[in-house]
Amino acid sequence: MGFKNQQKKITLAKHGRRTKWAPIWIVLKKYGKGKKIHPSATTAIKRSWKRTKLHIKPRKARPNHYG
Repeated sequence: MGFKNQQKKITLAKHGRRTKWAPIWIVLKKYGKGKKIHPSATTAIKRSWKRTKLHIKPRKARPNHYG
């Protein structure tokens, strides 16, 4: 039972890493020291669990009558 949803977990983890904010040093390098800009403004991919879904299909289960 350890590897039941391993592929789904890997996919969710990949997409979870894509939504992170930019580091503060990138914001300072891009906009300068005087600008107060949120780090999420520099991130290209913006995804929320409320707003957009990943549409991951469920794992194909074996029919019960096979035993």
